[in-house]
Formats: sequence, structure tokens, C-alpha cells
Amino acid sequence: MSMKDAYQQKLQARLDEWNADIDKLKARADKAEASVKLGYYEQIEDLKMKQEAAREKLAELKLASDDAWEDLKAGAESAWDSLGEAVKSASSRFK
Repeated sequence: MSMKDAYQQKLQARLDEWNADIDKLKARADKAEASVKLGYYEQIEDLKMKQEAAREKLAELKLASDDAWEDLKAGAESAWDSLGEAVKSASSRFK
């Protein structure tokens, strides 16, 4: 397995974990009182936008040649960091 493949698998695994976390947050939001539901749903929409950006970066990495993928790695890391922080922040607010 190449470094590129291993890196892609790592990113995909983290993205899958965050998908599950976002689903859990949505379930909590669905059960929340009406007065806070809107705020929760707005946060979830923000998470979904960040999630889509991360998916796009992963798709770019998959299409990149073995030589070029290193150049795209920084952008992917930034998208992953942004999504990870957003999920963590939302999770703490939903408690």
C-alpha cells in the first residue's frame, strides 16, 4: 500500500467517524426543545458544509497523481482540522 493510499484511508475513516457524530447530534437536535432547535440545526448545517468541503478534498487527493498528492495534503489537513474542531465544538454545546 502506498503512502497516498494509507493517507486516504486514514482520512476516510475519520470522515466516517464524523458522519456518525453528526448523525448523533442531529438526533439530539430532533429531541431538543423548540427554543433551541433552530440553533442546533444551524450548527448541523455548518457541519455539513465543512463535511462536504472535506469530502471534496478527499476526492481531489484520490484523483491526484502519486507525485502531486503531497501538494494537496496541506489543503486536506486544513479541511479535516476545521471539521474536527467544528464537530468537537458542536458536541460540547449539545450536551
